[in-house]
Amino acid sequence: MEIVTAGVLAMAYVEDGPTDGWPVVLSHGFPYDVHAYDEVVPLLTARGARVVRPYLRGHGPTRFLSASTPRSGQQAALGSDLLALLDALGLDAAILAGYDWGGLSSCVVAALWPHRVTGLVSLASYDIIDIAGQRGAHEPAVEHAVWYQHLFQTERGRLGLAAHRRELCRLLWSQWSPRWRFDDATFERTAASFDNPDFVDVVVHAYRHALGNAEGDPAHEALEERLAGRPPITVPAVTLDGATDTLKPGGTADQGALFTDRREHRVVDAGHALPHEAPAAFADAVLTVHGWTRDGRAR
Repeated sequence: MEIVTAGVLAMAYVEDGPTDGWPVVLSHGFPYDVHAYDEVVPLLTARGARVVRPYLRGHGPTRFLSASTPRSGQQAALGSDLLALLDALGLDAAILAGYDWGGLSSCVVAALWPHRVTGLVSLASYDIIDIAGQRGAHEPAVEHAVWYQHLFQTERGRLGLAAHRRELCRLLWSQWSPRWRFDDATFERTAASFDNPDFVDVVVHAYRHALGNAEGDPAHEALEERLAGRPPITVPAVTLDGATDTLKPGGTADQGALFTDRREHRVVDAGHALPHEAPAAFADAVLTVHGWTRDGRAR
């Protein structure tokens, strides 16, 4: 594990593969960590990739540099962290791949700073949050699936996450990936990342901001305004859906209009934790994008 100053963070990350390999950044979601990609990484490094796996803000050994920095989990903050990591590592451009918060941050960078992105792999396609749209009601089945987001709007939800973070997060793993039979050791390898002192604050703010119930960090106001305009993603992309992902009933194949470069959409026999459940399929998506952009130049 390495730690680098990236914007407002002392960001921890794991790096594998040749230092002169083609760069790819694999970003995890909530409530997961870098171990989501343990079986993906060797499939990429065997093909010459330099693979970087950051711990997102509020997870694992990553820490805020200042006590005064808002513990924001909003999408502009997550995207800014990922951009700052590229800067810190001296990566002019890289393939960005992720799911959940990691897919969100990857999409934010691809939409706002496409010259830094060689290509994109994203679970749930265009994963940038439509905050204005989130204020409206959704179908009951969707509202049921995101019960935790509603819980986190309350102080009771904050207290529950703080007191029962392992139990709550393990329940989410099971509900979001109903066919995945993970063992205790697999969960515990990741659960240590939930002990981060900023975990609760960042998670709660993320979902309160996404539902329009919390103010964002003023430092990111201009970026949030740009994201509210639903900017298209203009880099080559492979987008994924998990066939049994309970958070995306019906999938996201219909989001093609938000992608203006080459895009291929795939449905994988997996749930929400797709890199854990189907590492070969996730790695193949990254390798496909690399094959399209082999010269290493971003669009």
